[in-house]
Amino acid sequence: MPKEKFVIEGLSGKRELAGAIDVRGSKNAALPMMASAMLFSDGLNLENVPMIEDVFRMSELLSALGVLVKVKKSSVSIEARGIKETDLNEGLSKRMRASIFLIGPILARSGQVSFPHPGGCVIGGRPIDIFLENFQKMGASLEEKNGHYILKTKSKKLKGTEIFFPIQSVSATETFMMAAVLAEGKTILKNVSLEPEIVASGEFLNSCGAKIKGLGTMTLEIEGDGLLKSDSRKFKVIPDRLETGGFLILGALSAKRLLIKNCNPAHIEILIETLRKAGVNIKTSKSTIEIIEEKSASSFESVNIKTHEYPGFPTDLQAPISVFLTQTKGESVVFETIFESRLNYTEDLVKMGADITMWDPHRVMIKGPTKLKGRELEGPDIRAGLAFLIAAIVARGHSVINNIYYIDRGYERIEERLQKIGVNIKRVKSEI
Repeated sequence: MPKEKFVIEGLSGKRELAGAIDVRGSKNAALPMMASAMLFSDGLNLENVPMIEDVFRMSELLSALGVLVKVKKSSVSIEARGIKETDLNEGLSKRMRASIFLIGPILARSGQVSFPHPGGCVIGGRPIDIFLENFQKMGASLEEKNGHYILKTKSKKLKGTEIFFPIQSVSATETFMMAAVLAEGKTILKNVSLEPEIVASGEFLNSCGAKIKGLGTMTLEIEGDGLLKSDSRKFKVIPDRLETGGFLILGALSAKRLLIKNCNPAHIEILIETLRKAGVNIKTSKSTIEIIEEKSASSFESVNIKTHEYPGFPTDLQAPISVFLTQTKGESVVFETIFESRLNYTEDLVKMGADITMWDPHRVMIKGPTKLKGRELEGPDIRAGLAFLIAAIVARGHSVINNIYYIDRGYERIEERLQKIGVNIKRVKSEI
């Protein structure tokens, strides 16, 4: 795959962006929904699917298992009746953390699964003990061989049980919720995550015959009842709240007037209220967010940020909001409570001119406003990659963002949508 980069001419802090920008479907909802195809006796048809690298890689993972996958514009059709393999492709699995979603459905359907340690963005420790221990609790045996984990059930069926998660984990909640749909008896999951993507996935499974109670609460009860049926219906993936949040932060910094369409403001209430507290003028409807602003970002007040599980401030919006805080007046503290290495990107913002002091791996202090200068950057992960895009747009002069594969993993052709609202951004092939 040829390497590409973004070349951006910054706005020097001016408010020049205007127009409307569309939000695509949620990556974090689409990927587990695709994995759930293993739970169906018939095909699965998803709409409003973002055409991003992670969706393409998940499609490849499923295809390697013998699953029939068809990807069209904003839609994915999956037929899992022909599953032939239970070993996850090593190369693909190590490139994306979301491969973990497949483990539960494959094990629950086939009685065994083999997989390498999942990969993905380097943003701190993401141990899989929570998966291995609890699948054993559901009756699976564990073997480690040649760098792979092998889980097997004695009777081709997982057993319903009670599981308490020591930390709220989105991937663990999704994985065990799906596995429990095909397990024998009742499974109770406690201290589960509450993210909208989980609720949407659970409601989708229930509409196809699953018996999941407690969606939106911290305890789920799932009664295993055999394979599900979609009956050829089409299911729409919910809007991506993290993409919505990134566009909102960009608009707060650089837009005269920006309408964010096809979103759900209720899913990012914490960000909307945080920006309003800083002084940003935001109007919302059921499916849109509008910013109409004449003041410069330097007139906004600083705010402190502490990331937390939903409905708290999302860790995935921590990097973009930090760029916002470099432009506000006063001092802000950003406290990252979930991942210990997720503040490393701030070193690059400092090189752009930001006044950021790292207190420890979880906390930084940001003083503003400071003028950012364009420079060459390397996208370290999906969300910091978006933060670098925002910083480059705000900055004075010319910026280059390399390694945009990470940005493409989370955002569908984002440069085309940004160009429509006035951003001077180009996608070009890298020389190396």
